[in-house]
Amino acid sequence: MVLPDDHYNRILVGNTHPADWTNPKSSGRYNLVVIGAGTAGLVSAAGAASLGARVALVERHLMGGDCLNMGCVPSKGILRAARAFADVGAADAFGVKVPAGTLADFPAIMERMRRLRAQISPKDSVHRFTELGVDVYLGAARFVGPRSVEVEGQRLDFARAVIATGARAVELPIPGLKETGYLTNENIFWLTELPRRLIIVGAGPIGCEMAQAFRRFGSEVSVVSLDPRLLPREDAGASRALQTQFEREGIRLMLGARVLRAESRKGQKAIVFERRAQLEEVVGDAILVAVGRAPNVEGLGLEAAGVDFDRSGITVNERLRTTNRAIYAAGDICSSYKFTHAADAMARVVIQNALFFGRKRATALVIPWCTFTDPEVAHVGLSQEEAEQRGYAVDTWTVDLKEVDRAILDGEEEGFARAWVEKGKDRILGATIVARHAGEMIGEVSLAMTAGIGLATLSRTIHPYPTQAEAIKKLGDLYLRSRLTARLRSWLARYFRWIR
Repeated sequence: MVLPDDHYNRILVGNTHPADWTNPKSSGRYNLVVIGAGTAGLVSAAGAASLGARVALVERHLMGGDCLNMGCVPSKGILRAARAFADVGAADAFGVKVPAGTLADFPAIMERMRRLRAQISPKDSVHRFTELGVDVYLGAARFVGPRSVEVEGQRLDFARAVIATGARAVELPIPGLKETGYLTNENIFWLTELPRRLIIVGAGPIGCEMAQAFRRFGSEVSVVSLDPRLLPREDAGASRALQTQFEREGIRLMLGARVLRAESRKGQKAIVFERRAQLEEVVGDAILVAVGRAPNVEGLGLEAAGVDFDRSGITVNERLRTTNRAIYAAGDICSSYKFTHAADAMARVVIQNALFFGRKRATALVIPWCTFTDPEVAHVGLSQEEAEQRGYAVDTWTVDLKEVDRAILDGEEEGFARAWVEKGKDRILGATIVARHAGEMIGEVSLAMTAGIGLATLSRTIHPYPTQAEAIKKLGDLYLRSRLTARLRSWLARYFRWIR
């Protein structure tokens, strides 16, 4: 079920789980059976079929998985609207006069998102994958042996299989939460009316993105989190920069809070929590729970296939092979990197290893990520703490955006680019960028790390002027200047005196 039942959602469902679909008749052995049609499953199926393999793809819900239906696509659709509205509010600073009282039309914003999601959905549709030569089965798959699964009464035998069933929103054991009612990323995009007061439990990427978007649309937003800072996985400086922006926008932050219970009070919802040894509460009209993901391992019959798993997901080795040598896994079901692009990259590893006896290692992938707040927070590689825990001595280089001309001209000086380099070597261990388009900028550093290129090469790379990406070039400049030691300076001084 996808709500509201409007024209655009009917297009979406018609593409991703058509009601009149008839599963093909299974005959013979498949080279590859893919369970789950999210990003990892779609890439695995399309890649294998394009190479000539006989492929079956099984999906019990909607093709496209979280990314299309309840993740990247809908969230970025409304985040773009939130950014547009914020730009209107900030126009006066650029000498542009906007009439007072401009409002965000929330129903129109959500309708636009649904229209664009429907527009994108043919790429992940049953029809497209059938045209690619994939046998698409709609229904729940269950292993009935080490090399076979059952779907809607049919048995599919395989030489290799890929489990790509993804993950779902974590259910918190908070007393009263279920009875009070709450939203997750799976149904917040069903909303057609803006909650006047929104309580968000969790300060990770989903919680932060939705907090800022709904605040900009006009909701009173409160964030309650056990973590003492926003985006606890990120660099502390990045967390501080985002917290400053949230407080400026009027988002209430209750960090370091232990949630005790949820209550329903005459149409209102309350979260009761303890913070700094004090009992507090926040009251709103809707609650969004955004505290992580749980792997979808239930009902797959993994025991029958000899596939080990635990609460974090399916157990795989560095080549993404499970404890059954014929079965692989990719995406959220087996990885701590729960990102669409990571699932895509892992699926490509699986295709090579499963079908061509390859030895590609998923652990060798350089995986960046980005939280699409405003400013965005993007990261790749190790943090300073992680690098030091692994025994590296680290040099840290930071360029504030207030030192970058384009950021000044854009009015976006509050951010930075930061890189961690192995001391004494031009080897980038990790980087964080806080900027309005950090997600676009981090790719250059990801490429450098993938190719083994250091900051010195980034310094020599010519960047168009003026761009905010010059911050990356300036990181390289800082590194090169650090190579100019006192001894070398002394030698150069003597040299220049000699050639005068």
